[in-house]
Amino acid sequence: MAGRVKTKLDKSGEMLAYGEAAVRNNAAILEYCRTSMAALSGATAGLLGLTGFYGFGFYVFAVIGLWCLILFKAGAHWEKYFISRRALLTSGFFGGLFTYVLFWTFLYGMVHVY
Repeated sequence: MAGRVKTKLDKSGEMLAYGEAAVRNNAAILEYCRTSMAALSGATAGLLGLTGFYGFGFYVFAVIGLWCLILFKAGAHWEKYFISRRALLTSGFFGGLFTYVLFWTFLYGMVHVY
């Protein structure tokens, strides 16, 4: 059923339609961006020697920064590409967190532990 269309009413009362293949493609691209961002920001946090809440705060900062960059790239008509801004921010948060912690602890251990 690759041709299914998801619909949603926008604020003006018009029906928006999303192709399933396009939604899946955008989700795959977002997952790739989130995974790459988590690995790079985790490596950066490890190299900077961040520990504790500062390290987790750096992850939240990186997630919000990526969210802003994606919305900036999508432009004023972000609803043409994504169904929800909140889902764009929150989906994949914990999966990225695991990747972040992996790179964070690995590089911190390589650089800062004697």
